[in-house]
Amino acid sequence: MNLRALVAELTGTFFLVFAGVGAIVSDLYRPGSVGLLGIAAAHGIALAVAVSATMNVSGGHLNPAVTVGLFSIGRIDAKTAGRYVVAQLVGAILAALAIKGLYPHMAGLNAKLGTPTLASDISLAQGIAIEAILTFMLAFAVMGTAVDPNAPKIGGFGIGLVVFFDILAGGQMTGAAMNPARAFGPALVSGTWIAHVAFWIGPILGSVVGFQLYERVVLRKK
Repeated sequence: MNLRALVAELTGTFFLVFAGVGAIVSDLYRPGSVGLLGIAAAHGIALAVAVSATMNVSGGHLNPAVTVGLFSIGRIDAKTAGRYVVAQLVGAILAALAIKGLYPHMAGLNAKLGTPTLASDISLAQGIAIEAILTFMLAFAVMGTAVDPNAPKIGGFGIGLVVFFDILAGGQMTGAAMNPARAFGPALVSGTWIAHVAFWIGPILGSVVGFQLYERVVLRKK
């Protein structure tokens, strides 16, 4: 077991969830102080930095859907993938616990610790489809900017940008989790499980399709 890689995955996921949830709770604490644009930026910038910081240690997955997608194209073995997912979930839980323990109680409670939820007029099927499309774009970007050996050397910048515009596009509809760990940590700590299955099925489905499409059709074979 590569302990360094697991610590990197846990810490990188902590970055993403703490920054994202912190922005959501802060926006509720001072209404309008952060806004959707700020929440999207917090998630995107945090992920860009976290991916760049962990890429050379663990590959910078920081997302169970990304790990499953890479497993589907044979870029990671089952045992390592399982350990990565556990580390990512633990990182997300620790981040949610930190927000709960350190931020104003009522703001965190009212925000449900940033747990993503479906809009009242979005069905479960629609929510799954939206999450799948958002994560498809994320997975495709991961392949094109990080996994492909011919990828531009931009670290996690491109990946963070996708999260930024995905949240602008889908944040009001589903919360734009694109990441089962991002949904699971806050859900567990806040006890909010509304339509939680959408944040597993959608991202994993979209990720697998995105990775498979790039690997089998777009990637230039040597």
